Amino acid sequence: MLRRILLVVDALVVAWLLACLFLFAWPRADAPPAHADAVVVLSGARDLRLDPALRLIARGVAPVLAISGARQDPKWRKARRLCATGRVGSARVVCFTPRPFSTRGEARAVARLARVHGWRRVVVVTSTFHVTRARLLFHRCYGGKLWVVGTGTPWWHLPEEWASETGKLAVQLTVERGC
Repeated sequence: MLRRILLVVDALVVAWLLACLFLFAWPRADAPPAHADAVVVLSGARDLRLDPALRLIARGVAPVLAISGARQDPKWRKARRLCATGRVGSARVVCFTPRPFSTRGEARAVARLARVHGWRRVVVVTSTFHVTRARLLFHRCYGGKLWVVGTGTPWWHLPEEWASETGKLAVQLTVERGC
């Protein structure tokens, strides 16, 4: 009996790890387009997300860089400087604080910004482990063309991130619907 229980537990762990690989390690990420109306950096991971977004702006992908949550994070110095200056190269910097302070709040805030500024094409930059859930929430809230670009995360953070994302994704799929 104990052996059967252990086999079932082992099978569940293997299934979860395989799901994590497909959902969080190798999600369907988008190649950024040649042109968009805005590049949006989601809060969290600080410069690990901001630096790839800045490279997209430097390539001329979009005339606007939108940064989420910089004012809430006193340690995110680079983003706070960009928010204070309001420009990076020839691009305008828009900083916003989502309410609630969550990925859902970010999706709602970007949808509002898109309506106000006429953004029809948005690139969202987030961590690779977050791509699946971010895409789900942004599709629920934002009706324009959307690309979700994943950035790297130190490998030692992945077990914690995968466990956290599993729970958050389960909530989005089973409990919370709509924008």
